[in-house]
Amino acid sequence: MGIFGAMTTAVSGLRAQSYALENISGNIANSQTTGFKRVDTRFVDLVPELSAGREIAGSVTAFSRLTNTLQGDLQPTGISTNAAINGEGFFVVQEQAGYANNQPIFGGVDLYTRRGDFHLDKDGYLVNGAGFYLRGSSIDPRTGAITGNANSVIRISSDPIPARATTTINYGVNLPTRPAVPSADPTDPDSYLLTGLAGADIAAENNAAFTSKSISGGSVTAYNSVGTPVNVQLQWAKTSNAAGAETWELFYLSNSAATTGQTMWTRIGQVEFDGSGAMKPPLSTTISGLTVDGVPVGNVTLNFGNTGLTQYATSSGLVQAGTLEQDGYPSGVLDAIQILSDGRIAGSYTNGRVVPVAEIPIVQFNADNALRRLDSGVYERTLESGLPIVGLNGSTLIGGHVEGSNTDIAEEFSKMIVTQQAYSANTRVVSTSQQMMTEIINMVR
Repeated sequence: MGIFGAMTTAVSGLRAQSYALENISGNIANSQTTGFKRVDTRFVDLVPELSAGREIAGSVTAFSRLTNTLQGDLQPTGISTNAAINGEGFFVVQEQAGYANNQPIFGGVDLYTRRGDFHLDKDGYLVNGAGFYLRGSSIDPRTGAITGNANSVIRISSDPIPARATTTINYGVNLPTRPAVPSADPTDPDSYLLTGLAGADIAAENNAAFTSKSISGGSVTAYNSVGTPVNVQLQWAKTSNAAGAETWELFYLSNSAATTGQTMWTRIGQVEFDGSGAMKPPLSTTISGLTVDGVPVGNVTLNFGNTGLTQYATSSGLVQAGTLEQDGYPSGVLDAIQILSDGRIAGSYTNGRVVPVAEIPIVQFNADNALRRLDSGVYERTLESGLPIVGLNGSTLIGGHVEGSNTDIAEEFSKMIVTQQAYSANTRVVSTSQQMMTEIINMVR
């Protein structure tokens, strides 16, 4: 049995090395496949049960060894819908099962992949290069609420988001102690003050007198409920130099085409500063029925921030702008999407809004290499892999990138040389065993 056993053992070696070469071939063939994880080969010896002192080396068998936890290189693509996982984890995807009412339907079985070369199809679904659809949560860009099933195939709506009327203007500036008004006398502090016109709206016939005793407070574009833009121009006039109680009045240009007897500048209100230049409460006011050149906006809160405005001396004598922003916007349509590092998908709209439109769940397993490999770079959960654990858990997403294959061509060539030598050596054992058996046969003759 010794010679025959040597021959069968060598055949098992040939079979094992053939299996290893098949894995090497597949790794090299997929060296450019997005998200591919190479398959290594592990060899296990098979030793028959024999008495002590009569043990033999035994034969061999080969098994695969997955490398799901070994990351490939992250490659930039410049495509905003592409994403690569930096660290452990998998995307959750589903396969299309068919069409119903001209819409795709899905198999309902969750699969897992590292292949993140997603793109938007005609229906707004994110599908990767192997044809699998990304699962997650779709978010209503108008309300920020999750739409539909929280764990369904992501569909990004192309519907426009409606306009939002301005309700708050955040305004933070510094007012000069002496405004640079045209008619001011540097030797007379009271020459900087608005007198005679203070405390009321400014009519068109008093516009010249008013602007000669006031300075610009900046302007901001506000929007009404249908998205019509209006340019809100603000104007400040100082009305008192009383020690510890200096006051200013704020106006906005409500009718640029006003004629005699009509209001041109509408008074918003008065602010007061203490001796240190700090604004006294209240730190906000309401513009009732804001209307500019006949376009109504509505009631708008003018918010001066947590500490209010300030009044400090400046060399220019002009308002030093800090914050001037509002919360309204016109309607807009989806222009582009971008995948963020925390798993959210941000949509950029033509009105300048950037809001979350979906969220991608990343899952991990206690035993990643126990997943069952399927075609097209996807995996299926098994009892050995355990249940998926949702969360990045230290990993991040990198938008505009994909993960390349973790196959190292040089390493595969090295393994190929070793495999070839081992295979050749096993063939020599078979040849030698055959020659020895021939000698036995010849001896009988």
